[in-house]
Amino acid sequence: MSGRAVSHAAAIFALALSAYPAVATAQGTAPPQEHSSHEPGEPAPRPAAQSPATGLPPITDADRKAAFPELDNRHMVHDAGVFTYVLFDRLEWQTGSGGTTFNWDTKGWIGGDVNRFWFRTEGEGDTEALGDAEGHALYGRAISRWWDVVVGVRQDARPGPARTWAAVGIQGLAPYWFEVEATAYLGESGRTHLRLESEYELLLTNRLVLQPLLEADIYGKSDPERGLGAGLSSIEAGLRLRFEVRREFAPYVGVSWSRKFFGTADRARAAGEETGAARLALGARVWF
Repeated sequence: MSGRAVSHAAAIFALALSAYPAVATAQGTAPPQEHSSHEPGEPAPRPAAQSPATGLPPITDADRKAAFPELDNRHMVHDAGVFTYVLFDRLEWQTGSGGTTFNWDTKGWIGGDVNRFWFRTEGEGDTEALGDAEGHALYGRAISRWWDVVVGVRQDARPGPARTWAAVGIQGLAPYWFEVEATAYLGESGRTHLRLESEYELLLTNRLVLQPLLEADIYGKSDPERGLGAGLSSIEAGLRLRFEVRREFAPYVGVSWSRKFFGTADRARAAGEETGAARLALGARVWF
């Protein structure tokens, strides 16, 4: 084919291509057009690049903001609310060689997750008189997940003359789920006192719980007016089996054993009192 023939063929092909839109429109078939949401006069947005792994557009800042909105941190920090808790750990009648007595051991708090006001009160008495009574008012602060430091005052009402003590201690949950309280006291005339208490809850069933308890009192100097000697003064051990009718209410039966030592035991003998006794306990554990 000559060069002139090739030129004529190319010109005819170009004219056919230029005429195709008009012919398509005349026949009712418009060439496909891309749809866009941008305003007239604005440059068309660039198509988002796709991830080669998933074929999806990449995550933008707007996507991140929608997925992680700003939250009100006032409702997400510790100590945001005020709560209360009251526990009658021991509310019981004891009977044994020394007669029948009514005993209580109560504690509770009001506050938040970190700062709390604590109170403790315990004692015993019979139908004639109150034999022993004391109360604590303490400020407590959480120092770890399971431990609090407490500081405050303790007031002894009986026996003997009233005594006021400054108190500082630590309380919490030790390894193997032992509940521990260790409190040191400083009183008038340089008197000192250390109290150690530990208890454990052994779940026999979902509602039947065996609770052993051990408590020891140590005094730095004698207090003849209250019948106390220096050194290890007394130890009390108990074993109580309770049935939780509800988690907040559990009647129990148990035994309690107490023993006085050294100077405290000597003063008890001189006063005609027993230095040790085992007693049967009937009571209820209540909290709310």
